[in-house]
Amino acid sequence: MRVLLRFTEALFMVSFAEMLPILLRAFISFVLMLLLAKLMGAKQISQMTFFDYIVGISIGSIAAVLAIDDQIPAVYPIAAMVIYALLDLALSVITNKSIVARRFFTGTPTIIIDNGKIIRENMVHTHYDMNDLLSICRTKGFYNVSDISYAILETNGELSILPKTAHRPVTPSDLNLTPAEEGVLANVVIDGNIMYNNLKGIGRNEEWLKKKLEEQKIKKVEDILLATCDSTGSVSVFFKDEKPPHHGMFE
Repeated sequence: MRVLLRFTEALFMVSFAEMLPILLRAFISFVLMLLLAKLMGAKQISQMTFFDYIVGISIGSIAAVLAIDDQIPAVYPIAAMVIYALLDLALSVITNKSIVARRFFTGTPTIIIDNGKIIRENMVHTHYDMNDLLSICRTKGFYNVSDISYAILETNGELSILPKTAHRPVTPSDLNLTPAEEGVLANVVIDGNIMYNNLKGIGRNEEWLKKKLEEQKIKKVEDILLATCDSTGSVSVFFKDEKPPHHGMFE
């Protein structure tokens, strides 16, 4: 109580003229963060990578300095915040254009559970321990790891889980059905580039892929944004030049 009284007394002893610079800097800091967040896009919130997280923390820290440290000219932290945002934007452009850069800066997904088997080596590589795995599985509704066919650690730290066929919502086991197990989809083309290692992993080759594309009357691999192949050998294709709808569905 005494601390609160002293704080109240000190607050009233500060004149509005003395508080005005801090209030103005805080307002500038707030507005600038909103503008930079808009510039960097929704990914900064919805699907942060390691670098997005670092940039966000850094901009927030600099914004706090801008708001309360009137010993530093405001132009310095403002310039630093803008530079961080521009570098993050440039990195997004580079990773969007280059698969090699994307793998270097954002990494690649890591298989933690492969066809029902826990891959200990990948867990060590990603600094994942068994408690982490079991905890996340429970939060996703899987109290028995034996019910999971595949678990993939995404580059943003999320664990994607593909349950075994008999343990999915509205399960075939409830109907006494025993369908064949499904595997994960293989990305065989990304941004117009053939993923040769992925093709090799599913026992296919470039000639097979081009034949499947020809069956869909697709002549140029460069026109493909994403092509996936399932366990049955069916190839699904998404094109680069798809046009957005004239009217937004979520305005």
